[in-house]
Amino acid sequence: MTTELRVLRPSEWNEWFASLELAFGGVLGSPEERELWNSLTEHKRSLGVWDGSDVVATAGAFSFRLAVPGGALVPAAGVTMVSVAATHRRRGLLTSMMRRQLDDVRALGEPLAVLTASEPAIYGRFGYGAATRQMSLEIDTDRVRLTVPDGTDEVRLRYARPDEAAAACEGVYERLLTGRPGAPAHGPGWERKAVVDPASARQGASSLQCVLAERDGEVVGCTTFRVKPVWDKAGPKGRVTVDDVSALDPAAYAALWRFLFGIDLTSTVEARNRPVDDAVLHLVSDVRRCNIGLRDSLHVRLVEVGAALEARTYRAPADVVLEVEDAFCPWNAGRWRLTADASGAASCGRTDDPADLALSVRELATAYLGGTSVVSLARAGRVRELRAGAVEEASLAFSSAVEPWLPRGF
Repeated sequence: MTTELRVLRPSEWNEWFASLELAFGGVLGSPEERELWNSLTEHKRSLGVWDGSDVVATAGAFSFRLAVPGGALVPAAGVTMVSVAATHRRRGLLTSMMRRQLDDVRALGEPLAVLTASEPAIYGRFGYGAATRQMSLEIDTDRVRLTVPDGTDEVRLRYARPDEAAAACEGVYERLLTGRPGAPAHGPGWERKAVVDPASARQGASSLQCVLAERDGEVVGCTTFRVKPVWDKAGPKGRVTVDDVSALDPAAYAALWRFLFGIDLTSTVEARNRPVDDAVLHLVSDVRRCNIGLRDSLHVRLVEVGAALEARTYRAPADVVLEVEDAFCPWNAGRWRLTADASGAASCGRTDDPADLALSVRELATAYLGGTSVVSLARAGRVRELRAGAVEEASLAFSSAVEPWLPRGF
């Protein structure tokens, strides 16, 4: 087999994207979706493998900045559109693309790469670790009530066209961004992704709807959602499917959830992507009837260990030497001394001192955003303690007061 791995040319995008669609089952996106992804594709960061004139593998990256503990926005490659044709599996094409891509990310000076995985088992061998989780909710609003904080009745709610409200919703997102590790800062054009609404994707539900929360004329929150009418012999049992709920203060947040619970002719509110520490869990009367589910979400790869560890802050002082294993990016392998002071600021550099902890770069990535404790990884045998007390010291330092979360896919 003779194949060629190279950067995508803009004129080849349609064929390249069609190969991606075929690898994901052959269901074609709507013209609106294809136009959006074509406009967002960074061609110089997109790779393809050609077998003759056929595209048989794809991989791309978006230029993001990722919020990390402490509020810094760190340059990160948002890895996306990865596929290998079913006719060309197990020939090393994915490995060759991951190799080229991580080399390119390093050359660009980005200390992190991130992705969401259709099959999570694939990416661990390339050093990615599942660093955030997402919570799903399916709430029986006939039996679950909300207790809302003072000031909720003072929030004004109004419907708005999603496309016309996109800028206001983006403003809310940007104000919340640095307070949530795992949230990406996007470039121009990404606000469109939240409002592209092809009829083929609605599965019998309404078009996308939007409600804004306002106080003194200022937008302080927003929700986007769809309503699916359902009727049985007893009457209406409609379903509200929530895309997003965001607000700048507790009263506005509660007002939006109360609105979603109270939509006429519905009895279920479903939200598929919420943070594990979502405040709505403390507003509901019966959390058992919220049918909670958890799954992995953002996978993180430390491309430059020293720069990545210095970019975030830490919750407690620490001085630990990490023996890092990284076969795929060997420039990371070896001993690193991480020192964090009482302010949370850190330095991280090479050292010959004896190691306190031994772990692979995958475990380091899993703990990086503070959502998985070093203690739990050690209990699974994924981190080895070489100095007594080092696991607990590192676990406290790496922890985050806020659960990391990816609010938007890419």
